[in-house]
Amino acid sequence: MSKQVINTDQAPAPVGPYNQAIAASGQMIFVAGQIAIDPRLGDVVYTDDVKKQTEQVIANLEAILKAAGASFADVVKTTVFLADMNDFAAVNSVYAKYFPEDTAPARACVEVSRLPKDVLVEIDCIAVV
Repeated sequence: MSKQVINTDQAPAPVGPYNQAIAASGQMIFVAGQIAIDPRLGDVVYTDDVKKQTEQVIANLEAILKAAGASFADVVKTTVFLADMNDFAAVNSVYAKYFPEDTAPARACVEVSRLPKDVLVEIDCIAVV
């Protein structure tokens, strides 16, 4: 996979651990939105803790990426869906542990009126290998 971070001072700087754009070539992997379901339990975990839910979401993404022969280093785009935009900083604090700012993928983050199973956060991603 070829991956290049794109940044310009002619557009707003990122306000979190992501980059303005990523140029990539190779096989694309589209990972469906993941929520805080523990696959061993088959149920939502940490119903009142957005940080712990984000950790579970990241673990689910990592498992799927690994099954596809990819890793977080191969992710070029994510979308973060929040039940409450006030959780933005808390989610970023977890997200940043897995996506260093200098190589982080492009990202969109939106607040939605409701998420499946009333979770607090959902994340999907696109990887290129």
